[in-house]
Amino acid sequence: MLRCFIVDDSPPFLEAARGLLEREGVTVVGVASTSSEAIKRVQELQPDVTLMDIDLGLESGFEVARRLHREVDPVPSPVIMISTHAEQDYADLIADSPAIGFLSKAALSGGAIRDLLQSSGGDERVAPAT
Repeated sequence: MLRCFIVDDSPPFLEAARGLLEREGVTVVGVASTSSEAIKRVQELQPDVTLMDIDLGLESGFEVARRLHREVDPVPSPVIMISTHAEQDYADLIADSPAIGFLSKAALSGGAIRDLLQSSGGDERVAPAT
C-alpha cells in the first residue's frame, strides 16, 4: 500500500485530500502545515511520497522540499508539488526543485500520484490500486 504524507497550510484541504486518497487505497500516514513540522514528521514516518503545497502561507513549498532533501536521513521519499494554480505558472521553479513533478489539487488522486511515481522512476514499491 502506498504511504503518503501531505504538507499544506489549509486544514479543509488536508481533510478533503486525506479522505479522497484513502478512499482510493492510499494511506495518509501524516500531515503537516509548517516546514519544521514537515521535516520532523517525514523523518519519523518515512512515507513513500510527500505531497507539498507550493504556497504554505509565509513559507515556500519549494524551500521546504529542498530542506527535506538536505536534512532528512536517509534520503527522503519523492516529493510531488501541489497547488490550485496551473503548472505552467511554476514550471521553471518545479524543474529547478528536487520534486519529481506537479499535480494540481483539482487533479489529485491516488492514480495520478502512482502514475507520477512510476513515470519518474520513483518508488518501485508503488503498485497499482486493486
